[in-house]
Amino acid sequence: MPLRFGIEEEYFVVDPVSRQVVPRAGPVVRRAAAALGDRASTELVGTLAEAKTSPCDDLAKLTEQIRAMRAAMAAAGAAEGVRLAATGTPVLGGTRPAPITPGARYAESLATYRGLDDEQCICSCHVHVEMPDRDRAVQVSNHLRPWLPTLLALAANSPYWAGRDTGHACWRALVWARWPVAGPPPFFRSAEHYEELVGTLLECGALMDPATVFWDVRPSARLPTVEVRLADVALTAEDAALFAALVRALVQTAAAAIDAGREAADPAPEMLRAAYWLAARDGLGGDGVDVRTGRPARFRDLAADLLAHARPALADNGDLDAATAGLRRLLAGGTGADRQRAAYRRRGLLTDVVDAADLRPSGRA
Repeated sequence: MPLRFGIEEEYFVVDPVSRQVVPRAGPVVRRAAAALGDRASTELVGTLAEAKTSPCDDLAKLTEQIRAMRAAMAAAGAAEGVRLAATGTPVLGGTRPAPITPGARYAESLATYRGLDDEQCICSCHVHVEMPDRDRAVQVSNHLRPWLPTLLALAANSPYWAGRDTGHACWRALVWARWPVAGPPPFFRSAEHYEELVGTLLECGALMDPATVFWDVRPSARLPTVEVRLADVALTAEDAALFAALVRALVQTAAAAIDAGREAADPAPEMLRAAYWLAARDGLGGDGVDVRTGRPARFRDLAADLLAHARPALADNGDLDAATAGLRRLLAGGTGADRQRAAYRRRGLLTDVVDAADLRPSGRA
C-alpha cells in the first residue's frame, strides 16, 4: 500500500524590476495564509517564503497540490508587488546579510550560529514519507545513504550565486555544508544510537535543539516521517513531483529490504563526500562515483540504476510510468541547473534566469 508523502518548498522573494531578492516574505506569507492557512510560513531570513503540501498517497494528487500551492504563493506575491522564484540560490542579490525573521527562536538561532544564519540565503525542498516509528526511520536512512549523491545530481537547481555562474550545478549544497550537523547522515545502529549522538551534539553546543539536526535524511523532529532534505527547490512543479515520487519509492524499497533482513550498505564517509561534491559540481550530466562499489560512474547511469532499484515500489504505487517519463525528460532536457543556464544563454541576461524560475507559469522565459 502506498505510503503517504508530502513536500515542503522554499522560494525567493524577488523585486519584479531588478529581480534581486528582497526581504518581503512576511507580507507575502500573511496574504498566502488566506488560501493555504498554516501551510504557508516564513523562514529564518526575510527573503524566503515557505509552503508545504498536505500528506497524500497519490502522486497525481500531490502534483496538483504543488501546482496549487505555487499558484497561491505567486498570487500572494503579486498582490504584495513582488514575485517568487524557485531557485536554490539567489541569482541576483543576496550578497549582503539577509534580515533575520523576528521571533524568539530565530533570535536564539542567530546567537548560536551567528554569521551562518544571516548568510542563509538558500532554498531547498524537503520530502516527508510517513513512518511507523523512529527506529524504522533510522533504518531507512541507512538504506538511503548510497543513493543520496544521485538524488542530489537529479535535483540540482542552483548554478548562480549573486550575479555569477559558480560553475556548479548545485551551489546550495556547498553553502549548506558549512553547518555543523549537515550533509549525509552517519550510519546508525538503532534509534537509540541516533538519540545518543544527537544528545551529545546538543550537550556540546553544536545543535540548538533536535530540530536543528540538518542531516540530509533524518527522522522528522515534529512529524511521524522520515525526511529527505538534500534537494534544491525544484524549477517546476513537475520536477518537484518526480523527486518526491522517487524518494517515496526508495523509502518503500528500503522498508522492504529491512523486512527481508537485508543489511544496508555502508559507504565510507570520504567516498560519500567526494560523490556529493561531484554531484554538486556537474549534476546529472557529469561523472561521479558509485559509492556502493567505489568505482567511477556517470550520474545518468546511476540515475538509471536508481530507477531500476526502485522499480517494484514505483510500480506498486502506480508511479512507474510517470517516473520513467520524468527521468527521461530530465536526461533529455536537463536539470533545473541546465535549464537556468539555457535561459541565460538566450540573451545573456540573468534577469531571464529569474524569470525562468518565476512561480507564475506566465512569468517563465
